[in-house]
Order: sequence, then structure tokens, then C-alpha cells
Amino acid sequence: MTIEEELFRKTKIDFDKIFEYGFKKDKSLYKYSTNIMNNTFRVDVEIDDNGIVKGKVYDLSFGDEYTNFRIEDSTGSFVGQVRDEFKNLLKDIRSNCFTRETFIYEQSNRITKAINEKYGDEPEFEWEKFPGFATFRNKDSKKWYGIIMNLDKSKLGESSTEEIEIINIKLDPNEIVGLLKQDGFYPAYHMNKKSWITIILNNTIPDEKIMRLIDKSYSYTVTNKNSAKNEWIVPANPIYFDIDNALRKSNIIRWKQTTDIKANDIVYIYVGKPYSSIMYKFKVLEVNIPYEYKDKNLKMQKVMKIDLMKRYEKGKLSFEKLKEFGINAIRNQRYMPLNLSKYISEIEK
Repeated sequence: MTIEEELFRKTKIDFDKIFEYGFKKDKSLYKYSTNIMNNTFRVDVEIDDNGIVKGKVYDLSFGDEYTNFRIEDSTGSFVGQVRDEFKNLLKDIRSNCFTRETFIYEQSNRITKAINEKYGDEPEFEWEKFPGFATFRNKDSKKWYGIIMNLDKSKLGESSTEEIEIINIKLDPNEIVGLLKQDGFYPAYHMNKKSWITIILNNTIPDEKIMRLIDKSYSYTVTNKNSAKNEWIVPANPIYFDIDNALRKSNIIRWKQTTDIKANDIVYIYVGKPYSSIMYKFKVLEVNIPYEYKDKNLKMQKVMKIDLMKRYEKGKLSFEKLKEFGINAIRNQRYMPLNLSKYISEIEK
């Protein structure tokens, strides 16, 4: 690994700040030059559109590139001084033009952000020996539902030796069998291969699909102690579906089903802006109903049949109120926290 690769791991470039620092755009590269060691050497730094940093040092006395400082076995005081000056310049550029990231790769950081927004959980770095390994655990049950790791790709049975990041999640064994036939999925690395699976975080699999699978893994960590049994919160976008209009025709409507909801479960519909509140309570009558879009380009999906039980006034169960019960985001179907279920039961009396 080069000096540049080591120093700029887990960073993301801010292209606005590099101009403030003094970089100039030259075709597809951003370039910066400065002298070091009393004008004895010049350092040229180039950054490409992907934020990849490369630097060169030139001996101004001879006009030649100076590379001795890159040789690990070169330990003389002069070589060491050039190396230190070069590193200090790069560290200054990193400090002023880059932001720190939790993980090396963009998808790893996006998934981490999505997990935090949905469950409020931060990655936990538990092993000093493996600083790139981080666990995600349910804050109530303390159980893991995801582990991000950085490792050599060859450890997954591939011929490549590049460094990659993966996430291990827990799923139904039957689902694992099917997923292993798809690109981007591997038998679980260092975990029980019957109930865990490895997903490579290199954009092979879309974020949305990974998050749907993480939802399922999270569901294994939820206990009846912390969640209301068979109760769900389901988001709705009023721009795409007018629930009130549908309910004028019948109290029984059909709704997209994306998780393991069963007949007789209770579904609370959270309506997004401008309402930002739980507005309806339904009982599930039937599940796994095949539904085919009129647009043949869209894949067939499953829906459920739900029966209206109760309406709530706008703001009575607002997003601000839900935050008091540990709900920080509602992007997909999720379990109903037990304390919120009890609160709703009280206000319904």
C-alpha cells in the first residue's frame, strides 16, 4: 500500500475545499504544487475525479523525481525527513480537503447511514486486532444483526486478492440457498453458514435490496419483551396513494407486502408529509396475494388485504411523538415498539 493509499483510507473528498486550498483543475485532474525543505524539493499532488490522490517529489537541484523516501528499507535521516515532509503535506490536504468516513467503501458508508436512520444504531468496533470490523446490534436485545468486515477477496473463494468490505446478516436458511445463486452473495465468512450469509459491499447489489435483507436480519433480534407481537408500522406516501379515497369505497383495501406479516396481524399506517403521523389502524385479513401491475415491465409482487379498525387525528401520533418511543425513521415496514403499542392502547380508551 502506498503512502497516499494509507493516509486517505476512509476519507471522502470535498471538491469545493480543494479549490480553496489552492488546487487547480487541469482537464480531468486537480493539481497542486509546493516546495518543501527550504525549497530543495517540490511536491506535485494530483487528485482525480474519484478522489484518488497521487504525489511526486522532485529534487530541484537536478530536476529529477526523488523516490528514495518510498523505499521502506531507506532509514537515513535525510530520507526520513523527506518522507515526513511529504506525509505532513498530505495530512494537511486530508485535514482541509477531505472528510472522514467510517468505512473504506462508499456502499459500506451508505448502508451504515441507512441503518442509523432506521434503527438509530451506530457501528461498534469491538476488536482491536481487527479495526475494520464493526457490529450492528439491537439496542434493546443486544443481539447482532449485521457485521461489516474488511478482508482479502480471496477469502471468499475468489482469485482476486483485492481488499473488499462485506456485511454478514442472518436470514432464513431456505432464503440463503436461493440468494447464493445470485451475484454478490457468498457463504457466510466466519459465521454459521446455515443461518448467516455474506454480502459484498461493492455496489453489485443495490442498497435498497440490502436494506430489505437487513430488515429481516434485524427481525431475528427483536424479542416480545421489546416489541408488540404481530404489530407493524407501515409507511405510506400520500402523493402516490390516497387512502381516504380508497376507504370511501370499502374499509377493506389491498396493500403492498414486503415483510413477514401474517393474517390477523395489526398494521398501523404512517402517512408521510404533510401529515407525518400514524393515521390508520388495520387488521390483516389475508396475505401473499399475487398482484400483477398493468405495466408489464414491472415485476409481479405480493400484497395483503387489510381491514380498517380505527382512524387517528393528524398529529395525535406524529413523528415527533414517535421519536419519544425510539423511532427515528420510518422508511420500510417495521415492528411496533411495545412501549408505543401500550401508549396507543391507552389513548384509544
